[in-house]
Amino acid sequence: MSTMVTAGDGPPDTPERHGGLIELFLRHRLAANLLIALMVLGGSFALLNLNTQFFPNFELDIVTVRVVWTGASAEDVERGITDPLEQDLRTVDGIRDMTSTSALGVSSITIEFEAGTDMTLALEQVKDRVDQQRNLPDEAETPVVTRIVRYEPVATLLVSGLDNIDELRTLSRQFERELLDRGIARVEFTGLPEDEIAVQVPAVVLYDTGLTLGDIGQRIEGLSRDIPAGSAGRADTARQLRSLDQQREVIGFEDLPLRSDPDLGLLRLGQVAEIERRPRDGEVSVSVDGRPALEMQLMRTETGDSLEAARTLQEWLEKTRPALPPGVQIEVIDAFWELLQERILLLLKNGAGGLLLVLGILFLFLNRHVALRVALGIPIAFTAALIVLWAVGGSINMISLFGFIMSLGIIVDNAIVISEHAYTLHQKGQGATEAAGNGARRMLAPVISASLTTVAPFCH
Repeated sequence: MSTMVTAGDGPPDTPERHGGLIELFLRHRLAANLLIALMVLGGSFALLNLNTQFFPNFELDIVTVRVVWTGASAEDVERGITDPLEQDLRTVDGIRDMTSTSALGVSSITIEFEAGTDMTLALEQVKDRVDQQRNLPDEAETPVVTRIVRYEPVATLLVSGLDNIDELRTLSRQFERELLDRGIARVEFTGLPEDEIAVQVPAVVLYDTGLTLGDIGQRIEGLSRDIPAGSAGRADTARQLRSLDQQREVIGFEDLPLRSDPDLGLLRLGQVAEIERRPRDGEVSVSVDGRPALEMQLMRTETGDSLEAARTLQEWLEKTRPALPPGVQIEVIDAFWELLQERILLLLKNGAGGLLLVLGILFLFLNRHVALRVALGIPIAFTAALIVLWAVGGSINMISLFGFIMSLGIIVDNAIVISEHAYTLHQKGQGATEAAGNGARRMLAPVISASLTTVAPFCH
């Protein structure tokens, strides 16, 4: 007796040999399970290390140079400061673009560097070029070189309840120190006017004393100064010496001597001028119910975590509010972190809804084994995406969360389509392994095409 073996004979559960990843995982199920375990563990690790923030990371490769020349016209600033500095700064390596603005009493130069430039070295080169410039006007102030660092808002606090802006200033500075000590990177104020000392000399006094405004200005500049005076001692016993004569109060300016007068004796500034502390012109004011108030905008660095900063703020508020002076109120407005938290909750809500949808549909039309396996593919796919997001230096932000929410529907649809086709092939007589392989291979091109069609409009 002989047995004839024809094509098609053999175990019904043996898949066709097509090669590729699908064939590999069908033949080696342990490898597939290990890969899933690695994806889940790697995604959990990435989730713990991914930064949570409002906007994606992007670097500002910008350095600014600002020089103040009080009283000079824009034309004088252009000729005396901007043009000489521009000529020297053009030799700095890696400059992409340089723009300048010459205005009344101030020169501002903005330097943008090529992507990937070492900004620490670029900043040092800019400072070196500026320090080498010896032709700036003597009346101009020392140039200020600053690298632009991007901060992101966390929330804004509205502080009110006091009638005196000076008391509010003292209290807000205390709040600032406490928040900075807790980890908030920066605090910016709105409605907290900067003060200035105004010295007003009547014309008749100038005539009687023979002084000029220039004479008085030179005396104030020469006497009200903090000047380094070298050092005393050597090595570990050396101490820096400094003359601390900068006046900061009205009474200090009133005592500044102007000259010795034969009739009046020692003539002081307070005898010839009216001196007062007042807010600078053009300062923004904030009020609540007719009483002074101020806004404190809390900022974090680009590498900081928005939700962590929000937790820090909440802990500080819980500790500070019970100890506030009577009548003082702190309100949280413009809580940017709430928008981020709401989108994260929306993603979790939609993910749970999609999971239940898949389970419900597949339980109704397929079997429970297929339903459970396909439903597990949704969180596994997201954990794999978290690994990629962490590997490329991304973050959980408003844009990436939008991408996750959009892809959620694509994953659910594809899971249903592939599983339904594989189940149909199995019902037609193919083995489970063969049906799974053939279903995945046949639906691979359609689901990729449909996914790209869905995503393409958002890429333009």
